[in-house]
Amino acid sequence: MQLARVIGNLVSTVKNEALEGRKFLIVQTLNADLSPKGKPLVALDSVGAGVGELVFWCRGKEASFPFKRDSTPTDCTIIGIVDSEKHVFNGE
Repeated sequence: MQLARVIGNLVSTVKNEALEGRKFLIVQTLNADLSPKGKPLVALDSVGAGVGELVFWCRGKEASFPFKRDSTPTDCTIIGIVDSEKHVFNGE
């Protein structure tokens, strides 16, 4: 599980049948001090996140756990929304 900020939406006109009705978001992985780390990723949203929100995401086989594993092809999924940045490490 990693921390990221949702930085955009992704629109797909053609996608796997199992992904119909599911939302793709662009996420930027963050360091503990909330600074960007690496390149942005496309993630499947399982929690109703929106642009600007701080989220948790996971990769690999665990990314399919929020869905019916056999029918949802995903390798990167948003699995939680951080309610407050107040408790996130701020470098002090």
